[in-house]
Amino acid sequence: MNTSTAAAQPLPSTPEHITPEWLGSVLGERISSVRIEPIGTGQTGATYRVTPTYEVPGSCPATLVAKLPSQEPGVRERVALGYRAEHAFYTRVADTVAVAVPEVYHCAISDDGSEFVLLVADLTPAVQGDQIRGCGAEDALLAVEALAGLHGPRWCDPAWLSFEGIAMPKADADFARGMGTLAGIALEKTLSGLGDRIGDADRAVLAAAADLIEPWLGLDADRFCLLHGDYRLDNLLFHPAGDAVTVVDWQTLTVGLPARDLAYFLATSMTPEARERSEHDLVAAYHRRLREHGVRDFDFDRCWTDYRVGMLQVPMLITFGYAFTAATGRGDDMMLTMIERGCHAIRHLETISLTTQLV
Repeated sequence: MNTSTAAAQPLPSTPEHITPEWLGSVLGERISSVRIEPIGTGQTGATYRVTPTYEVPGSCPATLVAKLPSQEPGVRERVALGYRAEHAFYTRVADTVAVAVPEVYHCAISDDGSEFVLLVADLTPAVQGDQIRGCGAEDALLAVEALAGLHGPRWCDPAWLSFEGIAMPKADADFARGMGTLAGIALEKTLSGLGDRIGDADRAVLAAAADLIEPWLGLDADRFCLLHGDYRLDNLLFHPAGDAVTVVDWQTLTVGLPARDLAYFLATSMTPEARERSEHDLVAAYHRRLREHGVRDFDFDRCWTDYRVGMLQVPMLITFGYAFTAATGRGDDMMLTMIERGCHAIRHLETISLTTQLV
């Protein structure tokens, strides 16, 4: 993998800048032409399928996927920390954990973080999960076992406490206070923007959750790991054989209670009925795989409680995502689906009352 904090030539800030000359320089090949096609929804970044024509046929990939910063300058400035996080993950973390990620051909970032490029293998025919449609128990099992491969190998690793380049570090009092303030702002923007598409019951859950974000971030400080932060179907690629999943989009790296990732995935990526039927078995599978990765002194009852408490990751991340990233038609529909599912899970698991007792 070719990685750097600043490429030898200017980083491609738009798809037009992914020229044959630039691509050839990072792949070490002679390329005569490049075809670029947009893929994905592009709320925080812009993703493209790249098809090069090589002057000399060889073993190079027929297609690749390139990820660039958002094409909206305002969004690019707001989420520059996310580009730093993704660069940090692929260059400093990926080979220290046990989660499948795409092969990386090039990863570079500018000094100020506003320019970023990631060039990875195109995993077609693997299929991206569909956040709106949701998934069943079989795909969810693949996802939670993969998640344990991120969390388990470096569970409570003290290096995470000083790890640079992540979007949200482990919360101290000042950080938690600031996040609590931002949660209120994000809530107002979300309720205003989505209007009466959010029902009264869900509005009440979102408001109660926002009030708890500051103390919630400080809960169980002795259990922590690196979190994906936005672990959901749209960021997973399922392989045709049905026995593997690859995880992408590492812009929301966070350090905190591990079960936040687990709760966020199950609450937002399954219908309430599907989740309620299988969540106990899925949490047990995650816990079992953690033990296989060497995690000890963490019994299932504690894992289940953490899962219930971790549900506040759902309203926090969704409202932040809606308020501070680019809006798209599918994005709004997706946010609403996730809000409905997440708020249902919070009510079902009595997360608000449990968290209130614990804080």
